[in-house]
Amino acid sequence: DNVVWDEEQQKLAQIKVNENSTIILSDEKIQKYEKAADKYWDKFYGIHENKFFKDRHWLFTEFPELAPDIVKQNIKQPLRSTSENTNENNQDSHIEILDVPSKKGSKILEIGCGVGNTVFPILLYNTDPNLFVYGCDFSTKAIDILKQNIAYDTSRCKAFVLDVTQEKWETPFEPGSLDIIILIFVLSAIHPEKMKYIIEQVHKYLKSGGLVLFRDYGRYDLAQLRFKKGSCLAENFYVRGDGTRVYFFTQEEIRILFTSCGFTEEQNLVDRRLQVNRGKQLKMYRVWIQGKYRK
Repeated sequence: DNVVWDEEQQKLAQIKVNENSTIILSDEKIQKYEKAADKYWDKFYGIHENKFFKDRHWLFTEFPELAPDIVKQNIKQPLRSTSENTNENNQDSHIEILDVPSKKGSKILEIGCGVGNTVFPILLYNTDPNLFVYGCDFSTKAIDILKQNIAYDTSRCKAFVLDVTQEKWETPFEPGSLDIIILIFVLSAIHPEKMKYIIEQVHKYLKSGGLVLFRDYGRYDLAQLRFKKGSCLAENFYVRGDGTRVYFFTQEEIRILFTSCGFTEEQNLVDRRLQVNRGKQLKMYRVWIQGKYRK
């Protein structure tokens, strides 16, 4: 269940972050990780292929907009737990589900689609015959793996390589043409200074009334507290051992980021999950930020 933190937990988390942020990496190293970001993700997917992330069937509990007809029919879906998992028993989510309009012929884009762990569940559960799903990632390796999947159907989806931090986007769709853009555990992998530009581009490519579905790492998540000294690139921005990077957001940061780019906020929540390591008698918390923003 969603957990509320007390003041002491907040202070302890802040102390750990202060400790692991005392050493900021040199400009030379920061630039190295920035310039070679795609190479580190290519290596990641080369090692793990499609085995690291489980398919996100929990998507439809949190984001019923992605398969409204299936959800309306109250068909039970395998909402399996994942390391990124969220609120499977959230009653508010189920209340929201009942009132989702079905939009025929929707065009959906997932930015940072990886090997298709969001794209393929959408194709499986969304019954709209005119649905088209786009997926982009700046890892060529990830897109290659996605395209080799037996479920990759070019009449319903298209995956392509795109570095969303680049000035000009080369896309198979026009500005103002997308109904939904998905940003799930992707913005956190990008340098904070480039985030605003990406959200401006997202706004540009959405239709009027289009929706952004966002979920990412929250401030003081277990993963942030576990970083050692010498991993910090900037405030709340770290490099993992494999060279990939991660930022940890607050609700207010996400609110400002989207509303300053012309979006209207429909949802902005923090989801905290307690994980207990009984062997070590440790209580650990996963923290995620989830939002919905309308153009």
